[in-house]
Amino acid sequence: MKIFTYLIQSFIDNSYYTGISENPTKRLKEHNSGKLKITSNKKPFKLVYYKEHQNYKEARKHEKWLKKKNRKYKDNLAKHAVVAQLVEQLHGKE
Repeated sequence: MKIFTYLIQSFIDNSYYTGISENPTKRLKEHNSGKLKITSNKKPFKLVYYKEHQNYKEARKHEKWLKKKNRKYKDNLAKHAVVAQLVEQLHGKE
């Protein structure tokens, strides 16, 4: 089973939310629909980072670690993740 750690950023106040999902794109839609109470007051969000893990235990460990990181670290992570995704698209690996 593939599972992902993801990082989304609010368009309202630029805050971050870290979570785990089997489908980060679908989960982003749930956050943006207001379906999830914890993020409903800061929607809409954009997906700025995700990482695939082989199992839930690995994903949860990474999620806990990422939640402890400061804003500067998350800003940098998001910036570099966007660049990496653009490079993949240019090389046809989307």
